[in-house]
Amino acid sequence: MKEKLQTYSEDFLDYLYDVRGYSETSIITYEIALRQMMDVSHFYEEEGMWILDITPFRFSIVKNAKKTIVKKLSAVRSFVKYLEDQCHLSIKVISDESIKVPQSLPKPIEEKYIREVLDTAKMEEKLIVAMLYGLGLRISELSGLRLEDIKGKWVQVHGKGNKVRELPLLDDLQTLIARYITQYSPKKYLFEKGNAPMNAAQLRYKLTKLFKDAGLKVTPHQLRHSFATHLLNHGARIADVSELLGHETMATTQVYTKLGSVKKMQEYMKAHPLASK
Repeated sequence: MKEKLQTYSEDFLDYLYDVRGYSETSIITYEIALRQMMDVSHFYEEEGMWILDITPFRFSIVKNAKKTIVKKLSAVRSFVKYLEDQCHLSIKVISDESIKVPQSLPKPIEEKYIREVLDTAKMEEKLIVAMLYGLGLRISELSGLRLEDIKGKWVQVHGKGNKVRELPLLDDLQTLIARYITQYSPKKYLFEKGNAPMNAAQLRYKLTKLFKDAGLKVTPHQLRHSFATHLLNHGARIADVSELLGHETMATTQVYTKLGSVKKMQEYMKAHPLASK
């Protein structure tokens, strides 16, 4: 039975890559979770129905962080749905209870700190920060950004699941890109090292070092969070921000509205005459 499950698993990973357009990193994450599940779980047929008992798997990952457990269980559920929808198998999963994970709020960087870093950064590092903060890009999207994707006042971004979105370029950012291209003469990708695109790790290193030199601990994803939060704080519509970020639903974007509410409460508590001093 395990050999059959293994075959299904390999077909599922091919399906995610070829049909759903998942990245290689995501495929590896799914593969690890499914391998762990298949190593210890029970898969058998009973009265014309396939039974997948993942109880041993749940015990084996119980000491993992809650978010890790949720991701691994999500991979298993996606696999089961594939078996039902694509392979037309009738499957009962045992021990598939959900785990609730408290949603942590991202921590945006204050606008003044980003401006200070941009004012002192060298050309390449400055453009990395400006692209991530000015467009709300993921670091992987910035790594794969080609020169042909930059078209006048617009940039075409290839995001998760091969989804494409078009983002408007700020005038200052457009000028900065033109100056950078003139100075560095990239051939195919905006950021290159040798004849290849600069990968996410290389871009991340340059960015974190830049902020570290300014006494700040900042990640690329924090700049994306800051992009969304600052737009909402300045009155942008959540539907527009959701589209700019490339979120599938506005529910994903709504976490940033909570950040705005926290900020408003802090300002209220400082300003109201009846607030404790």
